[in-house]
Amino acid sequence: MAAVLTDSEIDALIHESKQLPQDWQRRFSLKPKHGHKERELDVTGVHGSQFRIILRESIANPLGFSVILAYCPATSNQLFRLRRYNGKDHEHTNVIERLTFYGFHIHQATERYQRSGLREDAFAEPTDRFSSFEGAVNCMVQDCAFALPSDPQLTIPGLDW
Repeated sequence: MAAVLTDSEIDALIHESKQLPQDWQRRFSLKPKHGHKERELDVTGVHGSQFRIILRESIANPLGFSVILAYCPATSNQLFRLRRYNGKDHEHTNVIERLTFYGFHIHQATERYQRSGLREDAFAEPTDRFSSFEGAVNCMVQDCAFALPSDPQLTIPGLDW
């Protein structure tokens, strides 16, 4: 098993301030890729941690999307998914709790799921905080300590930043 991040380490990474670059708008513009649109953006936290934002949206189903904040450990080439904001296009089951639901949901990395041999972000909770791709991006920005460029002219239609 790979090194396990504790819940406090996960929380520290999520709350480490991350500055979005001035050209974040252009970099968040999704590009077609095999039946969906996708984009990735690498950002550095104030303590030097490396992160990757991964944005995916289905071309066929606007409720099929995933907005991911991943940590890029210096000692590995594997991404560690800290948070994943998913659309309402599939059923999700929390294996340990034996709880299944259908709807918008937020995955979060947990020490408990890692120690059980499951994917780090296999635990999720239903949410009513977003109902669209743009809303999921907004939630990630609010939840994960992103700092926006200071230029008030920077906007993306549909994103309330």
